[in-house]
Amino acid sequence: MVTKLIILLVIVLGIVALAQLMRVYELSSKLSKKVESEIGNRDNRLNAKMWLLFMFFLFGGFIWLMLKYGFVGRGEAASISGRETDWLMNLNLIIVIAVFFLCNALLFIFAFKYVKKPGVKAFYYPHNNKLEMLWTVVPAIVLAVIIILGLRSWNEQTDAASDEAILVELYSKQFDWTARYSGMDNTLGRFDYKLTTSKNQLGLLTTETIDAAIEEMEHGTSGIDSLESQLNNPGIILIPEEKEAKIVDLSRKERLIRLLYQMKARHDNALDAQAMDDIIQLDTLYLRVDQEYEFNFRSKDVIHSAYFPHFRAQMNTVPGMTTRFKFTPDITTKEMREIKNNEKFNYVLMCNKICGGAHYKMKMMVVVLEQEEYDSWMKGKMSTSTFKDTYFANESDETPEEENEDAVNEDAVIEDNDLTADSEAA
Repeated sequence: MVTKLIILLVIVLGIVALAQLMRVYELSSKLSKKVESEIGNRDNRLNAKMWLLFMFFLFGGFIWLMLKYGFVGRGEAASISGRETDWLMNLNLIIVIAVFFLCNALLFIFAFKYVKKPGVKAFYYPHNNKLEMLWTVVPAIVLAVIIILGLRSWNEQTDAASDEAILVELYSKQFDWTARYSGMDNTLGRFDYKLTTSKNQLGLLTTETIDAAIEEMEHGTSGIDSLESQLNNPGIILIPEEKEAKIVDLSRKERLIRLLYQMKARHDNALDAQAMDDIIQLDTLYLRVDQEYEFNFRSKDVIHSAYFPHFRAQMNTVPGMTTRFKFTPDITTKEMREIKNNEKFNYVLMCNKICGGAHYKMKMMVVVLEQEEYDSWMKGKMSTSTFKDTYFANESDETPEEENEDAVNEDAVIEDNDLTADSEAA
């Protein structure tokens, strides 16, 4: 208690002492007949020299940071279009840095040179048409050049890819990415959000997925039949809010089922093959070096942003629409590890929009392989991971006898494949 009183007393005495010092300063100013707003010639010269000293310190620190940490710190671009993007970014930085040095040098040098001097009045210079024209036209020309170059680069990266490009779709949702390769025909199967089910999370459009969506919409656990049963069963008592929600849900699903039947009537079965050979890849995006890729982007829920920092590519993924860009990786993962001297390095696809609480973990590893490695990986995927393989993987419509017979046949095929693989390895 005594300690607290002493601390309080010291604080009060400090405030009183500060107030007395301010009073002494005011009295001394009155006695010297000095106006508080007047600055002496000595102080002016000191401030002018300090301005000049600060300019050298600012420029010196800026140059030192660039020399120590690099001009931009982005590292080497790993795609052909990325190098053009880096060139454009470097051009912008050179212009910005030049303007930074010029404007700040003029600011500090003028403050030093034209410091207030006794008996010298400031020159009033209100307007000059030539100067106004100069610092209006020159920045406008520079900005026009930057904008034109930027638009040209943007149009090139978002324009349609060549016929040799491989099509890949990247499907985003909170909080992961799914890649869909276009298969042997290099054509991505069509999709429709109304076909999204637990087995068809990408909503791919085939005869089977339409029938499955209709079946689930009509007879599923939360389908139309179930909702009508709950609403029309006198033995089930629903509170008004719950009943209203079920009525709204039933109305929505009745509209959707009509759209699904219209879709089924218009659907061309020949289009099924485009989706059936698509490859679904969840964990890692594999790319082939020196191969052009066109990426199509979709979003299930909110706006995400597909960001490939090492390839200098980024595109928003927007619900209800498809966006795209293209690039050609030209440095393999192995080569980049050697360049960076880091055996653990990996390219990455990340979300560059704050899309929710787990935004921080919305990443996908990207691996760039040589052609032989990529072709070997793709060959394995074409035989095990197409949409047809994954969609029909859990079919159980066969009788037990048929299942046993298929199992025996499958074991025989596996044994034959093992023998073939062993012979190839030998």
